[in-house]
Amino acid sequence: EQTVVHQVKASVRLSLDQAKTRGAAAVLGFTEKFDRLKAGSVAGLEIGQDRLQKALEAIPEDQRVALEQAAQRVRSYHERQNQQSWQYEEEDGTVLGQKVTPLDRAGLYVPGGKAAYPSSVLMNAIPAKVAGVGEVIMVVPTPDGVVNDMVLAAAKIAGVDTVFAIGGAQAVAALAYGTETVPSVDKIVGPGGAFVTIAKSLISDQTGIDMLAGPTELGIVADNSANPKFVALDLVSQAEHSSNTFCYLITTSAKLAKSVSNIISELIPKIQRNNLVKSSLKNNGFIAICQTKTDMIKLANTLAPEHLQIMTKNPESFSSKITTPGLILIGNYTPSSASDYVLGSNHILPTNGFGKIRGSLSVLDFIKVNTQVISSKSSLSKISKYLQVLTKAEGLPNHYEAVRGRLK
Repeated sequence: EQTVVHQVKASVRLSLDQAKTRGAAAVLGFTEKFDRLKAGSVAGLEIGQDRLQKALEAIPEDQRVALEQAAQRVRSYHERQNQQSWQYEEEDGTVLGQKVTPLDRAGLYVPGGKAAYPSSVLMNAIPAKVAGVGEVIMVVPTPDGVVNDMVLAAAKIAGVDTVFAIGGAQAVAALAYGTETVPSVDKIVGPGGAFVTIAKSLISDQTGIDMLAGPTELGIVADNSANPKFVALDLVSQAEHSSNTFCYLITTSAKLAKSVSNIISELIPKIQRNNLVKSSLKNNGFIAICQTKTDMIKLANTLAPEHLQIMTKNPESFSSKITTPGLILIGNYTPSSASDYVLGSNHILPTNGFGKIRGSLSVLDFIKVNTQVISSKSSLSKISKYLQVLTKAEGLPNHYEAVRGRLK
């Protein structure tokens, strides 16, 4: 497995180096090679607003309404995340504050080949637009020139400014380094496969990224009050993402554990995508039976899953002790599958334990906070004695002289 990772990383690094040195020619070459899509220039890979509008008009009405409803709920949630500029004055007259400004340009990577996720367009683009990002550029792979109409319709609904039919590591390179047509961006966000994730990692020394997300994770904490069918359905729903998902149940009830296991065994032969579900749950899934509620809390916080569902008596009280998951879903009727689409929360979430240090993609990913300070001769005079002590302690006397020179 490590050999494969090294091979993928080497391949991605080569793609990035080629794109950095050869620009558009490399991007076009890789697009033709991997997506079998030939264009005379990168400009020829742009998908115009007229095409987005046609896609919106072409999809069935129920799909359009569903996208619009999801977009409205996602927008409503993220509008509440907006930050404000502020300032205050100390007693000595020093004025301090923060200035909040949006990023100038953001790049969104959206899967669009065999796996097409219009919901990810909404989750990426809407917080960027709510934050006030000046220009939102989306890249989407289009194997053989075919792109999913719902993906394009979602881009139109979300207000994406420009779309390019580019995927893979070369798309990340185009956004990071820029070409004659694709401008370089301040930050690249959005999920992708191994090549995209590694490419984001390798360019992160010069271009901002949101996070390095791995396969889907779902943890469910449940006691004997939980409905075992709900638990089983939820584990299956997330396990169908891929054979690498990490889905599990943490419980204090051996009876619940047995019931959930039996229901999953009964479901698998009857469901679609059952090969993926079976492989994922067999290779990566587990049921942990804990002695106490405290043990369940400790294990959930240690694992820090992408999604954590709490299906216990008094789930709100239980959730107050859980701090590390990317998203916490409380109660029997808050399935992670609903949060992936229309509850309003963002489904781009930290995995691999990174929920311990950050949450979902949000408006905060698309703003920058600058500190502003205004001092006067009078306020400097009042704090100069403290400054003299601290600069002397750190062996930096000229820091103090820069202040003392102003007070003579």
